[in-house]
Amino acid sequence: MFEADEETLKSQGAHITTHEIKQQPDLWEDTLGIYDKNRKVIDEFVEAARKLGGDRRTRVVFTGAGTSEYVGNTLVPYLRRKGDNDAFVFLSLASTDIVAAPEDYLRADDPTLLVSFARSGNSPESLAAVERAGQVCKDIRFLNITCAPEGRLAVESADRDDALTILIPRANDQGFAMTGSFSCMELLAALIFDTSSRDEKGAWVSTAAELGRDVIAREDEVKALLASDFDRITYLGSGSLNALTKEAQLKILELTHGLIATSYDSSMGYRHGPKSFVNDRTLVFVFVSNDPYTRQYDVDILDEIAADGIAQHVVAVQQKADLMFGGESITLGGALLPEAYLALPFVLLAQTVSLNTSIKVGNTPDTPSPTGTVNRVVKGVTIHPFQA
Repeated sequence: MFEADEETLKSQGAHITTHEIKQQPDLWEDTLGIYDKNRKVIDEFVEAARKLGGDRRTRVVFTGAGTSEYVGNTLVPYLRRKGDNDAFVFLSLASTDIVAAPEDYLRADDPTLLVSFARSGNSPESLAAVERAGQVCKDIRFLNITCAPEGRLAVESADRDDALTILIPRANDQGFAMTGSFSCMELLAALIFDTSSRDEKGAWVSTAAELGRDVIAREDEVKALLASDFDRITYLGSGSLNALTKEAQLKILELTHGLIATSYDSSMGYRHGPKSFVNDRTLVFVFVSNDPYTRQYDVDILDEIAADGIAQHVVAVQQKADLMFGGESITLGGALLPEAYLALPFVLLAQTVSLNTSIKVGNTPDTPSPTGTVNRVVKGVTIHPFQA
């Protein structure tokens, strides 16, 4: 797909999505530049949020719907290790949960920074989550990470003293599925809240971009894994990479319009029932952690499922390290990346699997819902009045 000419891609209904997946390594480098350009105002805003609760830690609530929710899910385990946990409590809550049951998830007296992730900023839940959080929480600030300058989230927050909006306009995917918007929003938030040095973060972004380009160049390896007659795919991982599995499986579900069954779980949790999903028409992908302790559990489940001899393919997605899975793998080189940055090339690989699977089942990745009942921007949502 990445080497196909534009005419071929258009005939397959895939030219938008293919381009948006392929451009991500460049976008990650752009996102680092956006962070650097806005670093002073970001640092000032985060410092104000840090002081919001006085002696109490401020709750940093990452929110979004669907793929935008999975941005926060992926970040939180990493930030519980590498964020400022003396000042912040990091949480990820779906905007759909906040809107539907705000007082189940937010507390009036908790100092809160609501970090909204939104590709367009026009979905009803994006706007309503900001409104409901403002109604429930007494001391609250709003950080918007979005890709559409003209979106309502960005426009309606522009003149607010309690809000800061950081835009990633080149990541405003026009295809149905969120690809670059997911990875760039995840990266920007990691850069903002990761307490590692700027030099370390810069080096990790450069390595992630290098690995992303390697994934693109090795598309044929991915296609070879998809050549067999399969109808199920499962993704497994640990920590932040466990959270990433939900986004990986959603891309399959979206781009094949449900024609391929999907599952996801943690590497350790999969044995506790969900492993029943595996049959002789299943592909299993495991995102292997670079943490030496955690990596053991990822390799254990790979060894176990491979030894069962049931799944068509059991594939490690891994970097070269001391402990490696000896079976089928897509192995990337480069300096070992921490999870929030490793998620970038790993999700690009999952998107590549989804793109090629969509074509395999005869779907059109740019417009995968033949009935039009699932849309790029959610429609038909009623936001009911609420009073705290």
